[in-house]
Order: sequence, then C-alpha cells, then structure tokens
Amino acid sequence: MKKILLVEDEKALSLLYEEELEREGYEVVVAYDAESALEQIRKEKFDLIITDIRMPGRDGIELIASIMGLRKDIPIIINTAYQSYKDDFMTWAADAYLIKSSSLDELKNKIKELLEKSSS
Repeated sequence: MKKILLVEDEKALSLLYEEELEREGYEVVVAYDAESALEQIRKEKFDLIITDIRMPGRDGIELIASIMGLRKDIPIIINTAYQSYKDDFMTWAADAYLIKSSSLDELKNKIKELLEKSSS
C-alpha cells in the first residue's frame, strides 16, 4: 500500500481528502503544518507528499525547500486555492501544481500518474 503525507491546515478539508484517498487504497498520514510534516518525513517513508501553500508558520514553499534537503526522491504535489504561486520559482521543485477543486478527480489522477512514474 502506497503511503501519502497530506499537509493541509484546514481540518475539514484534510478529513475529506484523507477519506477519499483511503477509499482509493492509499495509507494517508495528515500533518496540519510544515513542522509536523517535517517530523513525519524524518520518522517515516512516504511515497508521495501533497501540500498546501498557505499555512500557519512555514508555508508550503518553505516546506518543499526543506523536503528537498532531506529527500529529493519523493514526488510532491502542491494543492492550493491560489493560482498566483504557480510562477514562483520554488514551486517548480514540485512535481505538480493543482488548484483545489470540489472534485478530487484531478488530484487522484495526478497521484496515480506520479506514483506509477516513480515506481518505474
């Protein structure tokens, strides 16, 4: 079973994502901020990371930079409500940049695509 780290500070949204992704057959670990996410990455091995950008404390872009310092091999999806960050150079380190939507189909498809690519 593939393990996903979901970094999302909105509790209701993180619960929805967690339930949907678990239905797809993934093991999901939730972190509500960048610090907790980094702790999890140091303790466990993840196959993929999904992160929001705007969070309390360190934002998602700073989190990506820290992840790159720890493990460069984990695919990262930025999942945010803000289109404006897409042109930020640091977001290019992510494998995908998605705008949050009421349908999780695009996110699920991108997860599947990146996991298939990273295991080949």
